[in-house]
Amino acid sequence: MAQAETKHVVIIGGGFGGLQCARALARAPVQVTVVDRENHHLFQPLLYQVATAGLAPGSIAVPVRSVVGAHANTRVLMGEVTEVDLEARTLCVAGGDQLAYDYLVVAAGARTNYFGNDAWARHAYGLKSLRDAIRIRERVLLAFETAERERDPARRRELLTFVVIGGGPTGVEMAGAISELGRRTLARDFHTLSPADVRVVLVEMGERLLAPFDPELSYCALEQLEALDVEVRLGQRVTDVNPRGARIEDEEVHASVVVWASGVKAASLAERLGVTLDRQGRIRVDTGCAVLGRSDVFAIGDIACHIPEGETQALPGLAPVAIQQGRHVAKQIARELRRKPRKPFRYVDKGIMATIGRNRAVAQTSLPALGKLHLSGLLAWLSWLFIHILYLIGFRNRFIVLFNWVWSYLTYGRGARLITAYVAGERAEPEVGPGPLDITAAFAADPPDDDAAQEPAADGAGASPRVRAP
Repeated sequence: MAQAETKHVVIIGGGFGGLQCARALARAPVQVTVVDRENHHLFQPLLYQVATAGLAPGSIAVPVRSVVGAHANTRVLMGEVTEVDLEARTLCVAGGDQLAYDYLVVAAGARTNYFGNDAWARHAYGLKSLRDAIRIRERVLLAFETAERERDPARRRELLTFVVIGGGPTGVEMAGAISELGRRTLARDFHTLSPADVRVVLVEMGERLLAPFDPELSYCALEQLEALDVEVRLGQRVTDVNPRGARIEDEEVHASVVVWASGVKAASLAERLGVTLDRQGRIRVDTGCAVLGRSDVFAIGDIACHIPEGETQALPGLAPVAIQQGRHVAKQIARELRRKPRKPFRYVDKGIMATIGRNRAVAQTSLPALGKLHLSGLLAWLSWLFIHILYLIGFRNRFIVLFNWVWSYLTYGRGARLITAYVAGERAEPEVGPGPLDITAAFAADPPDDDAAQEPAADGAGASPRVRAP
């Protein structure tokens, strides 16, 4: 009889918010099911380091089952949610599984937003999944391998040109990392290439980089990028992306790789729920994270539009927001089971940071105890390293990432410089630009992860928890 009365909580998404909610419910008198299209939790703040050969994919991902496997009340289903019936309190998972729930937590994350230019997705890679990161890494490394054999100087410069679109944290980090990789690591290994031939172009439509940061720190980030020889284009728009590169205003920039870091939007699952959405397609929630008009359904993280009491702007799509919301929702479910009223969610903003490269970063805090504190350079960089190590899941991953960082710092080496999907003789040499060939036939067959309905997103612009520490 007691078993029949046990409430069932279904969590869609194994990202930051979803896993925090599941972990917080580990001792609650409920049954928990986590549904995710992937079998792993991805630490997206470090995804750009996989894309630039700084870390191996397994260093920043951990199986969802290993995170919640010890919880007796929790099970995990790998699959994509195809349908949700809010009236019947059921959902369908691809493959035929149907789940009934008492509480539903939607933590499905976000997908890349091309702002109506979806055709650009074929030539400009987003950075939302391990598949995306590996695809970018393969393309960058192949560009250097091809340039090593290229005799035409103009063609070689095109191969060694990389365009990053978007001046948020992800764009800034990608541009700095690609420049360091090309000018200091790979250029040292390729004897016929000159570091001067490596060109990294960062395009931002706004008037400054890192818009959420204080203007002083935005300027510091600009200076640090320029010190890495990154060509920063502020106040300029990308008008086209094609197989040969990108058009910036009226200028054609031929490039071997174009990375799209210009924004995200809510996962498409939000559109299929039949609930109130904001203009960005996010699910509108009340002050306690419950979907408007649905006390049994919660939405957290990038898929949710949460406007705190007394505020006019929604909380940003950052990992720490999702983490704190996940814990909050778990507490409210537990309170309701004890017949106690729910409480509103209050986000504790502890700061924001972004790294640019070796010994280069910017950070600002907003904690009452510290006041408004701005950091840049080495101290900000060390703070960034510490926070990211702290919030990685699993001792093994923390150790591996720390070891790789120390080794890279001492040697300027990048240990993950493998082109694992390339098989000589099975395809032609890569053309400039992603083009119809992409990295490999296998990757070309995969559409961009633009519809990652259960792919957790770390921030509103592909950002790292940037790191707003939870």
